[in-house]
Amino acid sequence: MPKTVDPVERRREVAEAVWRVVRRDGLDRASVREVAREAGLSMGSLRHYFAAQSELLDFTLRTIIERIDRRIAALPEEADPRLRAERVLAEVLPMDAERAAENQVWLAFTARALVDPGLRAVREQAHDRLRDGCRGLVRGLLPDEADHDVERETDRLHALVDGLAVHAATRPDVCTPNRMRSALALHLDELEHATRGH
Repeated sequence: MPKTVDPVERRREVAEAVWRVVRRDGLDRASVREVAREAGLSMGSLRHYFAAQSELLDFTLRTIIERIDRRIAALPEEADPRLRAERVLAEVLPMDAERAAENQVWLAFTARALVDPGLRAVREQAHDRLRDGCRGLVRGLLPDEADHDVERETDRLHALVDGLAVHAATRPDVCTPNRMRSALALHLDELEHATRGH
């Protein structure tokens, strides 16, 4: 009997093959043919799951978002908003090899999204979700602040997270996990201090 293939698992394996090609050779090389070779599949088999490169890249980008969502959802309940913020943001940032790979691929796709309307839509959704997440964390830390203060602090936290992600991808020798944690801790300290000062 032919081996039964789990289509969800196969699509995940293909997404991981895209990651490997992108990290090794760049996004421009992530053609259906190259990804099929990387995944050990025939072109016909790959096209059974993804009819075109655009569909393949869209799925890969959404897979990164879903992986981050799952990690955050799996975090234990945390009543302390400061600890909650640190733990959530650590799941977004490239704190280990797996998350560094996600981050590198994400940034490659972000650049491509400037000229690819399909990817742009996914990137904008992810941007808005990260911003909304930052806003929720800020509201937990500044529960009595006016809306304009929350928006200002959301801008600052979102910019810090994005900046750390870019720096970690471009200079991982300088922007290490410890330095990212330190920068986040300092920022969250300042937020808490501002609250106590009111």
